[in-house]
Amino acid sequence: MSKDLRWEAIKSTERSHGAVNLRQFKLLKKLGCGDIGTVYLAELIGTNCLFALKVMDCDFLKTRKKMLRAQTEKEIMQMLDHPFLPTLYYHFSMEKLSCLVMEYCPGGDLHVLRQKQPARCFSEQAARFYVAEVLLALEYLHMLGVVYRDLKPENILIREDGHIMLSDFDLSLRCAVNPVLVTSSLPEKTAPPKKVSSPCTESSCVDPFCLHPSWQVPCFTPRLLSVASKSRKMKSDIGSQVSPLPQLVVEPTSARSNSFVGTHEYLAPEIIKGEGHGSSVDWWTFGIFLFELLYGRTPFKGLSNDETLSNVVSRSLKFPGNPIVSFHARDLIRGLLVKDPENRLGSIKGAAEIKQHAFFEGLNWALIRCAVPPELPVAKETPYAEEIMGFEVF
Repeated sequence: MSKDLRWEAIKSTERSHGAVNLRQFKLLKKLGCGDIGTVYLAELIGTNCLFALKVMDCDFLKTRKKMLRAQTEKEIMQMLDHPFLPTLYYHFSMEKLSCLVMEYCPGGDLHVLRQKQPARCFSEQAARFYVAEVLLALEYLHMLGVVYRDLKPENILIREDGHIMLSDFDLSLRCAVNPVLVTSSLPEKTAPPKKVSSPCTESSCVDPFCLHPSWQVPCFTPRLLSVASKSRKMKSDIGSQVSPLPQLVVEPTSARSNSFVGTHEYLAPEIIKGEGHGSSVDWWTFGIFLFELLYGRTPFKGLSNDETLSNVVSRSLKFPGNPIVSFHARDLIRGLLVKDPENRLGSIKGAAEIKQHAFFEGLNWALIRCAVPPELPVAKETPYAEEIMGFEVF
């Protein structure tokens, strides 16, 4: 919506009390615990506005040497302004606690949502919806010089409108990024344009990437053009053949880190081998993420963490026979799960390169925010918790 009432509520409370702190919040229930803090569903008293309140114990962070991670997360969240990334409304410290007042997503996370699906995996159309939004979020982060490094379904939250929001940035890496304009030469011969005169008439068509299905999905399928529109499009196509526009590539290709961070099943080979890693680790995890949404499990999981790490480094990628997944989806996963980071899809041009893959053909990236989500969260009444705080506020 054009006017976020939560901003107004925060500003009003700040004007009335001079500052916002824990005393202004009613904690309703615990949403989850992480390595550096606990997140609560909280209501700003007198406003009926709900927030996700992340509470961190400063003594604990210092003892565990995690203060830098908490600081990194706060700094990154202060930079964000994107529909698929969280809003940080306020941050404050009091006593020995540090708190982040963040956007609340009532739909839970994508891991729980996947578990509720038939066979515990998403349809290809639904998976494409979620990974496309995640891809745009990663693209934006890389443009800011942020390597996410912790992509997994548990960190993808579902907003009340069914769209996604990435969360948890304490493992992220900040680095420098240099925008580059890349021009591409025209091929000698161009393929003839595909016909879009009518929807697919094949009643048995089950291809989820059919560009002309008999059913319509907003923003994910091309529009049928009128005669005048076709004429304008042909002129535009001719113009683009004469002088192709340069492509803006903003990928932190020089980023390097030797930290061993992430979830075992999602760790890239270069992290496990301790060779140092850069932004390509996000494209590896993106491939694991897509695989899990489609198949209901990750590709290299072993009986133990050590076996999982060994599989990631040495075992070849194999696709299960069930469920049936399209060639385009499997081809995208193959490109992303190349063990050599320098040859991995996205390693040079980042998301711009991945968005051009045939798996996303027909997707209108500019209007993806308007697309109808696969499902909407079910509204539930929030019970008040009696004992959820492990600290006292004076």
